[in-house]
Amino acid sequence: MPNRLAHETSPYLLQHADNPVDWWPWSQEAFEEARRRDVPVLLSVGYSSCHWCHVMAHESFEDHATAAHLNEHFVSIKVDREERPDVDAVYMEAVQAATGQGGWPMTVFLTAEGKPFYFGTYFPPAPRHGMPSFRQVLEGVSQAWRDRRSEVTDVAGKIARDLAEREIGFGGSEAPGEQELAQALLGLTREYDAQRGGFGGAPKFPPSMVLEFLLRHHARTGAEGALQMAQDTCERMARGGIYDQLGGGFARYSVDRDWVVPHFEKMLYDNALLCRVYAHLWRATGSEAARRVALETADFMVAELRTEQGGFASALDADSDDGTGRHVEGAYYVWTPAQLREVLGGDAELAAQYFGVTEEGTFEEGASVLQLPQSDSVFDAGKVESVKGRLRAARAQRPAPGRDDKVVAAWNGLAIAALAETGAYFDRPDLVEAALAAADLLVRVHLDDQARLARTSKDGRAGGNAGVLEDYADVAEGFLALASVTGEGTWLEFAGLLLDHVLVRFTDEKTGGLFDTAADAEKLIRRPQDPTDNATPSGWTAAAGALLSYAAQTGAEPHRTAAEGALGVVKALGPRVPRFIGWGLAVAEARLDGPREVAVVGPALDDEAAKSLHRTALLGTAPGAVVAYGVPGSEEFPLLADRPLAGGEPTAYVCRNFTCDAPTTDPERLSAALNA
Repeated sequence: MPNRLAHETSPYLLQHADNPVDWWPWSQEAFEEARRRDVPVLLSVGYSSCHWCHVMAHESFEDHATAAHLNEHFVSIKVDREERPDVDAVYMEAVQAATGQGGWPMTVFLTAEGKPFYFGTYFPPAPRHGMPSFRQVLEGVSQAWRDRRSEVTDVAGKIARDLAEREIGFGGSEAPGEQELAQALLGLTREYDAQRGGFGGAPKFPPSMVLEFLLRHHARTGAEGALQMAQDTCERMARGGIYDQLGGGFARYSVDRDWVVPHFEKMLYDNALLCRVYAHLWRATGSEAARRVALETADFMVAELRTEQGGFASALDADSDDGTGRHVEGAYYVWTPAQLREVLGGDAELAAQYFGVTEEGTFEEGASVLQLPQSDSVFDAGKVESVKGRLRAARAQRPAPGRDDKVVAAWNGLAIAALAETGAYFDRPDLVEAALAAADLLVRVHLDDQARLARTSKDGRAGGNAGVLEDYADVAEGFLALASVTGEGTWLEFAGLLLDHVLVRFTDEKTGGLFDTAADAEKLIRRPQDPTDNATPSGWTAAAGALLSYAAQTGAEPHRTAAEGALGVVKALGPRVPRFIGWGLAVAEARLDGPREVAVVGPALDDEAAKSLHRTALLGTAPGAVVAYGVPGSEEFPLLADRPLAGGEPTAYVCRNFTCDAPTTDPERLSAALNA
């Protein structure tokens, strides 16, 4: 019989709807039930494409004896971290403070007041590698609750107080300058893996936000080392197994330092961020490889993640059926030499050499992840394309990984920005149309009549969870990119409505810092506040970037002031931990450069000479430059006010820091102004 999760919209919660565990969704009613029954709460947090979440579910939550014990002694709450990042953030902070590490599945035991007292991540069904079994943990917690209640409540109270008293060192409200950004670059240089690209050891994550900083820093200062780190990292990732050599798009991370074996889940946010990075790398260098990867990644998002309603689904699972009924990680993506021979016949050897498929394998059970190993060999381009086409067709016959169909506002904002820019750069109007459709869905389904955002939707129906700071910031970022690309001022207006919420409901008036949840959001044991990047830009620095762009487009002084105040934390953290505040550093680059304000006017939006100037403006590398495009006298963009045609010709105006260049009708002069 289904439990209480059967009526939820989250695919992750629905995966647990038939568990024998009597799950509750996160709700006040669940905590009231724990209080009524005088039992502790088990909080289990995960997400749909999390491999070890599925393992623990199969081993423990589908086990009737374990479920019976849970149902008798606990109120069990299941949370999708992608729907409730605030709940996840608060309790993950407690887990990391107590154990020194975190991850998912996250397992936390709480009092009925929501105060945590015992923590962990994955627990096995039997004792293993020094870990107690899940049943042992449950029995130990039950016994402590029963026999040592005062000790449990004392611990819970102390943890809750410690969390509530934690404060971030903001570094004041002064934005970083040349010195701090140079120090950040030096810090990144020290941590850079010159042999393999990227930063740090295994597991290795795509450093999307840091790459944006490096590209912007090079554009502003000409620092060749910054560009080299970005180029080499992008090349190594694109040649590695972390990149899907057949279908495009990136996996979540590499389990090794060489980018060979990925954790195979494919997330919307990674692909949106990396699509934009590769497009920006092409813009800076003209690299054909960067162009190919940007377009293949954009096409992957549209082909594999787009929903019927026009939004983008959250993720594809790492696991899929290997053809024998077993769900195995990577089964959809890996190949053995025998499988190549079966599909390709006489071309199998060429494919094995090209993609690095060996008899020993680079993954498990003799299978290999397709990559492009560094090699001096020359391959026939036509044959390679033929091989790729046949392998793609054969792979399409395999059972596909599951898809998490919920639409997350923030991640769709990132996708809108990436698709709009990639479509504009490479003359792919279909990609711009895909961005517009996703933006339209967010407006129709996620925005209410007060311009408040719902965090998620599924099948065109908004979920019940309020948007958090990253939703407002990333959707505003997407709308601002769309406004620059399309010349449609309505997207600038929508961005303004969202950013007004940031100013009013998310800003700490005392410090200029930003909270991850709104002032009127559900009260948790701590109001989460984190300026550092995780897999996506922090809401804090993403908001700073969107506020800065909006101020450049409109001249809105409160937004500029708020952006600069929010960047104070980047001044404090950038020189010390640059890998973890890359987006803040990228925004700081835009602020130091102006950012530049570009207005392009033409007799009509479809005038060819005007379109050429507009495209030139979009291709400028000046960090964070904003572009307004329209006809003289248009009221859609404030930057277009008092901008006449020069001699009746389409004209571009470039301004920064309250100073304007002479207007120009020459695309080459405009390009020079935006690439210096």
